[in-house]
Amino acid sequence: MAQPVSLHVNGRAVSVRVDDPETPLLYVLRNDLQLHGPRFGCGLGQCGACTVHIDGAAVRSCITPLSSLKPGQAIVTLEGLGSPEGPHPVQAAFIAEQAAQCGYCINGMVMQSAALLSRNAKPSDAEIKQELSANLCRCGTHARIVRAVKRAASAI
Repeated sequence: MAQPVSLHVNGRAVSVRVDDPETPLLYVLRNDLQLHGPRFGCGLGQCGACTVHIDGAAVRSCITPLSSLKPGQAIVTLEGLGSPEGPHPVQAAFIAEQAAQCGYCINGMVMQSAALLSRNAKPSDAEIKQELSANLCRCGTHARIVRAVKRAASAI
């Protein structure tokens, strides 16, 4: 029997009905809330395509069961980070540096980078690379991604 679950997503309270409390957050975000920033990549939390922020921390939503969320936790997806009219500095920098190619990794790279810059406003190249090392990029835009993070850091 479906149970109601209350979430706080992108600054608004939402309620969804789920049959299984162990349902991954990613499924609810994409299927119930129609948020397509977080992507299904590996389903194992290893690629980063599904990354969202929960209370400001970058989290793999494909392995985060709804049951692990506490009431009132702030969930932010790529759509909630910024808007087309007012992109987050990381989003604007990724556009300016043309850091996206195929789109597989971009959600995770942007969300992981924004989480890094919220903790460390001026990261070194090594710190950026370390932070993003668990995010897989199939097309090799790594140099542009690092430049984008540095650009965003200077804009914040």
